[in-house]
Amino acid sequence: MPVAKITGQGLKSIAILVAVLWTCAIGERLVVGRANAATAQVIRAMRELRLKNRREPAAAPARPAHRRLRPEAG
Repeated sequence: MPVAKITGQGLKSIAILVAVLWTCAIGERLVVGRANAATAQVIRAMRELRLKNRREPAAAPARPAHRRLRPEAG
């Protein structure tokens, strides 16, 4: 003997809510996947820019001229 009986309207509402729940779960996976792909693309672009903008000196830096530390009497 059942304690509660589910009506046809109740079954329809349960089915609709389950469909909405699955739609939300699948949509979330799609959004997260696209966000991860975009993040990876930005990181690759930043790495390329960092390597592209790396400046190299045209020649070795010149050594400073030798200075005397003692004052000259003159």
